[in-house]
Amino acid sequence: MTTSPEIPHVVGVLGGGRMGAGIAHAFLTKGATVIVVERDHEAAAGAQSRVADAVAKSAERGTLTGTPEETMARFSTSTDYSSFIHCGLVVEAVPEDFQLKVNALKAVEDHLSAEAFLASNTSSLSVTELAGELRRPANFLGLHFFNPVPASTLIEVVLAKETSPGLAAAAKSWTEALGKTAVVVNDAPGFASSRLGVAIALEAMRMVEEGVASAEDIDAAMVLGYKHPTGPLKTTDIVGLDVRLGIAEYLHSTLGDRFAPPRILREKVARGELGRKTGKGFFDWKD
Repeated sequence: MTTSPEIPHVVGVLGGGRMGAGIAHAFLTKGATVIVVERDHEAAAGAQSRVADAVAKSAERGTLTGTPEETMARFSTSTDYSSFIHCGLVVEAVPEDFQLKVNALKAVEDHLSAEAFLASNTSSLSVTELAGELRRPANFLGLHFFNPVPASTLIEVVLAKETSPGLAAAAKSWTEALGKTAVVVNDAPGFASSRLGVAIALEAMRMVEEGVASAEDIDAAMVLGYKHPTGPLKTTDIVGLDVRLGIAEYLHSTLGDRFAPPRILREKVARGELGRKTGKGFFDWKD
């Protein structure tokens, strides 16, 4: 399989969790050579397994060009940042913590060529503030992929103040080459998608808290009445209640009280009810 001319030939992903593995899969199935760097060998093995499973599912759906074996031959994992040395693009996909992302991005940048591009998959943190910590801010932007990456058709391209026009244009080409649609936004708290999505989800949580309706009926109202593919509470379970809480706290600090996390969200996170990944959130996922 030849690489699409719109995407870099070698792409790196920092972090091989659910999102990182999905991002790796997206580029891998379009012909790129992909390298995932993880914190240790156990995490790297987990990333290898997640990407292999996603590739196998693509083959089952008939959406894979070539065989799974041929595709996976272009994929590798590592625990060494120097593995990114030949990448034209690296996408950071570590947890949503500003200092953690800064440290990760700076470490990646130290191993990239001057021409290579760096992106963050952050869903809410200021891309401009992250760029301010880097030596080459013109080569940096946000690429906000959505979960699950293989099924999602959207990438939010977030431009920092110093993002070069060339990179902004390239990011749109990459998105199209991946078979997705780019929504381009200027850096602002929560961008467009997280700001709107979290606002709806927080109000849905308050409605559950106040006894207005059940989680099932609130979600059904949005799915049937507004044609949302998934209701805001089930989406919260899929994203993770802890992730939603972190985003809400950030938006609360930057945009004010309308994003104050409801008590029900804090209590569920404190009990370890984080959604699908723990088997329980606003819905039961154990079956």
